[in-house]
Amino acid sequence: MAEKKSSPKVAATPTPHIHAKFGQIAPTVILPGDGERAEWAAQKFLKDAKIVSDVRKVKVFTGTFNSKPVTIMASGMGMPSAGIYIHELFNFYGVEKIIRTGTCGALQKKIAPGEMVFAMSASTDSNYAHQFELSGTFSPSADFELLKNAADFALSKKYKAHIGTIFSSDFFSAYNAKGEREWKAWAKMGTLGQDMETYALYCAAALAQKKALSILTATINLCTKKSVKDTDAVLSPMMFTALQLA
Repeated sequence: MAEKKSSPKVAATPTPHIHAKFGQIAPTVILPGDGERAEWAAQKFLKDAKIVSDVRKVKVFTGTFNSKPVTIMASGMGMPSAGIYIHELFNFYGVEKIIRTGTCGALQKKIAPGEMVFAMSASTDSNYAHQFELSGTFSPSADFELLKNAADFALSKKYKAHIGTIFSSDFFSAYNAKGEREWKAWAKMGTLGQDMETYALYCAAALAQKKALSILTATINLCTKKSVKDTDAVLSPMMFTALQLA
């Protein structure tokens, strides 16, 4: 279990990218990528949700779920965007755990669109970890307690979920100039899916000595080409699972 770092930098809040006051953001943050998805989740699942920040049209909602305070906000697309918000949440607002709720492209035939992927660890083609000046390749992972609790809850609800490593890329798979050979190489290594943010989340959590978990819903299977739309029915199991971790 990760040890807590020193007290947050209260004097530094509001931050350049989050204009909430210290105390307006809960210890647990649910972090979808899409701003509209964040607003949908806050309205659907949180009680008494209030907007505590709206910088660059990224709305931050804080309310309660099962009487526990929870914040839901969007990370934007890609590691640079997500990394900024995650750093400020962990290091300035006293956030103890962040659960990413995003979508991914499944890289294994066994994963049907609409099923969840719990990212036990993350690989990347990004240079994101270069900033840490490590002498090797850093392989960040999820917090085990969060991962176990999420898996147990999904099992109790009979949600279909897969647990393993995912690939966080700087490139959207459909637009990668290398074509299918890029993701197929990762698929051969047993990688379950591709997203664009999890690696940054796990790196930031490791550095801050905080907890993180990435729960993804596969909206397309790159092997079979089958897909589903981001509907309430498809995304609700992922959001409901994440909120239990608060």
